[in-house]
Amino acid sequence: MAQYYNAATSSTYAFYYYQKYTYTNASVKSTFDQIWQKSYQLIGNCNTIIEKCGSSNEVLPAQYFGIIKGEALALRAMLHLDLLRLFGPIYSAGSTTPAIPYMTAQDYEIQPLLSSEKVCENIIKDLTDALALLADTDPVITEGVKNFANTTGDNSLNYRQYRLNYYAVKALLARTYLWMGDKVNALKVSEEIINSVQNPEKQIFPFVTSANATSATIPDRVFSTEVLFSLYSSNRVQMHNALFLPTLEVNRRLTFAGTLTDGRVNELYDDKNDYRYKIWSNYNNNGTNVLYHRKFEDMSDTQGASNAWRYMVPLIRLGEVFLIAAESSSDLATSIQYLNKVRNSKSCFSVNPASYDLMMNYVTLEFRKEMLGEGQLFFYYKRRAMQNVANGALSAGNVNVALTSYVVPLPDSEISQRIN
Repeated sequence: MAQYYNAATSSTYAFYYYQKYTYTNASVKSTFDQIWQKSYQLIGNCNTIIEKCGSSNEVLPAQYFGIIKGEALALRAMLHLDLLRLFGPIYSAGSTTPAIPYMTAQDYEIQPLLSSEKVCENIIKDLTDALALLADTDPVITEGVKNFANTTGDNSLNYRQYRLNYYAVKALLARTYLWMGDKVNALKVSEEIINSVQNPEKQIFPFVTSANATSATIPDRVFSTEVLFSLYSSNRVQMHNALFLPTLEVNRRLTFAGTLTDGRVNELYDDKNDYRYKIWSNYNNNGTNVLYHRKFEDMSDTQGASNAWRYMVPLIRLGEVFLIAAESSSDLATSIQYLNKVRNSKSCFSVNPASYDLMMNYVTLEFRKEMLGEGQLFFYYKRRAMQNVANGALSAGNVNVALTSYVVPLPDSEISQRIN
């Protein structure tokens, strides 16, 4: 839907109707119906946790009360934000248009469709409440991500990258503010995160090292140290094999148009020293040269190193926080500084665009590189109401996207409940 990948020109391509925004197609409708229902089911689970936690630490010890209730509030906000970004209008054009319900209780009452503005108010409240609970309880602040098992067997305070930790919640807050076009608060929150997690004396989320990113034996292609929040999925290898494996049929494989030396890869990576460029390689598939995207390729511990990120599927990463700061700053020099921080961290040369618009062209390119395969680019294009985006079906050139294509219709299962 973000037009990343090289699609076949006919309906035989597995994702053809998604790439064409054919929301009336039965398979497409079913997918979004499942997303809607599953998301609200998970929101219901969060609401149950929040309700059972109560208003004070009478049930749980203080630290667990703060962490469990804080994470549940933040997850509720995150799920609503993704539903809003998918099914709601472009905020700048329809902030008062009825969008989605905001569920704060575990019940079966039909809730009204709230405007994007009201939904975002609820999201910000949940995230703010979560931060207040996590500020004094989340060990990520004082002990870092703790990507190791606890000797007592209780790992609920460890592996903070796989839980919606304090800094990830802040990043969600910055993401929400920018979605609303509130660049003042987006900049404020993103800079707070950067100053905290990139403190030279204690880097909680450092940029990936060259040695780890380009290792010959076990390269860290997800740049795991930069991931603020991720899923832990033991099925990641199956996801990779079903979507990116070079031996897949051409009408099922997600890849860029062209080869390593031409086409989309060449266009996107202006510096071939870029660590992100190195997630691409050529693969000989029975005599056919195939461009292979290896970001989620399986890297097992048997290859010679302990690997806490083997099952990591990133949802929020540090690069987005820097790009939020770059986009939100009213000072061009400051914006360029944040932009180059992302580029330099991946071994790219610095740039010095002469205007904010030119700087934003670079931000878009960096966003395309940073979030590849992570499900964020469509929302970036939607937020900025971009009607001319890179055409993944061709080796060069753009494609026009109608603004209506950015709004997925509410599913039939929801609309049917609202018929009088």
